[in-house]
Amino acid sequence: METVYDFNVKMKNDKEKLLRDYEGKILLIVNTASKCGLTPQFTGLQELYDKYKDKGFEILGFPCDQFNNQEFENIEETTQFCQLNYGVTFPIFAKIDVNGENEDPLFTFLKEQKKGIMSKNIEWNFTKYLIDTNGKVAERYAPTTEPNKIENDLRKLISM
Repeated sequence: METVYDFNVKMKNDKEKLLRDYEGKILLIVNTASKCGLTPQFTGLQELYDKYKDKGFEILGFPCDQFNNQEFENIEETTQFCQLNYGVTFPIFAKIDVNGENEDPLFTFLKEQKKGIMSKNIEWNFTKYLIDTNGKVAERYAPTTEPNKIENDLRKLISM
């Protein structure tokens, strides 16, 4: 069976990144947007990252422009915006599609592993997937789930 470690993604410089490089870590994979009402969640995501990054936790941000065009055209603008406004230090990858005919294969996999309440499709920015150390999807969180609400599930995975 596939795990997230079987996928490659594009970094902001268009180079390939093997997710196998994160093997054994707990991941939170998030589709992000810079101009969304939920964008302030970057603060909470960064707080989680700062608190647990030394315990084998990584956040992977994937900008997406599929929901009301709420992402900058240029990925450099996106990363600068995240760093300047929210102090983001976790990796922000290349802009992707999370639904439809051009959706990134990683997100196809994630959606197959954990469906949302209404459908398997991602309905909005800031849908979050918590990945265990074996590369399996442990939880899927709605866009409106604040990052601090994920902390208990994260702690359980860290203590395993």
